[in-house]
Amino acid sequence: MKKVSMAILVSLCAAAGAAYAQDQGITTSTDPAKAADVEQRAQALQNREQSMESAPAAPAKHHKMAPHHPKKGADTSGT
Repeated sequence: MKKVSMAILVSLCAAAGAAYAQDQGITTSTDPAKAADVEQRAQALQNREQSMESAPAAPAKHHKMAPHHPKKGADTSGT
């Protein structure tokens, strides 16, 4: 029963998202300044993605931590 309820919930969310997207619609503009701004932002995003792909990954810094439990055979009675 939980699977059916989850499937219905996901379907309703998808339908609501699609309805919201249709309300917003697509707008067109013939303003050259707006077109140039959009192209400039797209180029900046593309350059950033390419620089992330070509940059070598920095090694992760790991700190050695003390063990959380005593070693086997160690006296834990404290006496």
